[in-house]
Order: sequence, then structure tokens, then C-alpha cells
Amino acid sequence: MLFEKKGDWLLLKIPLQWEGLSIEEFFSRVLLASKKQIHLFKMEKKVQLNNQNVPWNSLLKQEDILKIKLFQQQPNDIIPTYMDLTILYEDDFLLVVNKPDSIDTHPHSSEDTSSLLNGVAYYLLLSGEERQLKHIHRLDRDTTGCILFAKHDLVANMLDSLLRERKIKRTYIALIEGVLSQKSGTINKPIGKDRHHGSRRRISETGQQAITHFKRIKRLPSEELTLISCSLDTGRTHQIRVHLSSIKHPLAGDSLYGGKPLFHRQALHAAKLQFTHPISQEQITVFAPPLDTPPIFPDEDWEAILN
Repeated sequence: MLFEKKGDWLLLKIPLQWEGLSIEEFFSRVLLASKKQIHLFKMEKKVQLNNQNVPWNSLLKQEDILKIKLFQQQPNDIIPTYMDLTILYEDDFLLVVNKPDSIDTHPHSSEDTSSLLNGVAYYLLLSGEERQLKHIHRLDRDTTGCILFAKHDLVANMLDSLLRERKIKRTYIALIEGVLSQKSGTINKPIGKDRHHGSRRRISETGQQAITHFKRIKRLPSEELTLISCSLDTGRTHQIRVHLSSIKHPLAGDSLYGGKPLFHRQALHAAKLQFTHPISQEQITVFAPPLDTPPIFPDEDWEAILN
């Protein structure tokens, strides 16, 4: 889909595949807008076809230009907080941040100012952008790496759909205890809440399905550790941590799940993020170098290893 940003407006050039859809069908089927969003776009007259306000049942033709007022300032209730952030990718619609440790992904109350979302809001304000920010996925407080943010509700809907369809691929690196004998494997064990510990999860026959794939990268026999990569078919809370603990190879530093306190946190890092851009349809691949000082992970060419 060809697009252009002009001031507050997003201009979309309609390809042949969307010809014959009404504007309303295009918003619901292609842009995945909610009924509430469609209503607001209608009422606020934020959509034009070939520079004219037309009924929403008007049919689209190839080469038509659909204009959507998407980039105007949008005040939100996120309190901006200065943070020294590492931005891995950014455009007019979304951005990817390399999350440090000891920070939550999102605020836990309206007064909370310490989360990564607060820091991203401040970063955008410095560029003159006040947006309805949304995190598309999250990481545990002490897990580091790639987190994807949408700058607009409409884009957030499209990214949420990609996530549900498992079309946003996340690859993690981890240091696990013990020298792993197998080169690769899959852990398919359901995960549920631990009744005896509020924040823990456990393997449970009545839990939700959870599937983790892992590959051995390097053995570190002198340290009794193994460096691995992991990818998920599901996104359960603490999934990698619970699954690796269940095969007697807990994450190094993960005291909650049986790991020795070798580091100040669990040795887990979201090193790679892949997805199809919801507007441009480009394939986006982002790599996040580990940020720990002193370093937890070995110094490696992560792009080469994870490609």
C-alpha cells in the first residue's frame, strides 16, 4: 500500500486489491478499526476521498487517494518522565525500544511515572509528538530487550491483530544453568498460576497451553552454563522462565524459579523482533544488543547468530 504523510494527514493510494470496498469496509477489514474508532473518524470528519468529504458507503477505486487525519496531537494520561532510552527503530506509526532492566513496561496506576511507557512519552514530546501510546507486548521487570510501541490507536489495533495471529516474532537469548546436551528442543507444557505464591507461575494440567522452542548457541562448561536462543508460540506470563525451570535448566540469576543468584537479574534478553509493518507492508527486523553493565551475556555477533 503506497502512503505519504502530509502534515496531520496520512494519504493512502488504493491498490487494485481494495477496489470495490466501501470506506467503512476498508476501515473495518483492512485498517481493523473498531466501531468506536470508525464512529469518531466519521463524526470528526477526519477522512476524505480524493480531497472531498464523501459518504462512508462510497466505493473505493484503484488509484483513489484516501486521506486520514491521523497525526494530530492527542493528549493522553501518561505522565512523561525523562529516561535515557535506546531507540532501535522508529517511524511515523510505531517505535521499538531496547528495554533496560529494573523497569516495568507500563504504569501500574495513573500516578506511576517510572515505567518505560512514561519514558517513551517523554521521548516523543521532545520531538513535538503527543500520542496515544500503547505497548503491543510486554517484558518482565528484569527482562531486557525489544518492546514494540504504537503511536496511534489505529496502528495499535493492526499490531494487536498481528500479535494474536503470531505474526510478530520475538527471539530471546538466555543463559541457563547446566551444560545442555541437546542442540534444540520444544517444551510444550501448560502454565497456570501458583496458588501459594502471588507472582509465580507453574506447570499445571489445568493451565493455558504454552509452547517454547529453544536452540543451543554455546556451552560454557567452565561456568556450568549454556547460552541458548528461545522463541515462543504462545505468550504466557513467565513462560520461558517456567519452562526452562521445568527441564532442570533454570535461567541463571532467576531466584524465583530455582536459579542461582549469579547475576542481579534473570539472564533473559529479547534480542530480535520481526514483523510486517501494518502500513508499508515492509518486513521489519530489529536487533537489540544487551545493555547490562557489567555484561551478563558473552560478547557475540548476535545478528549473525540469530539470522
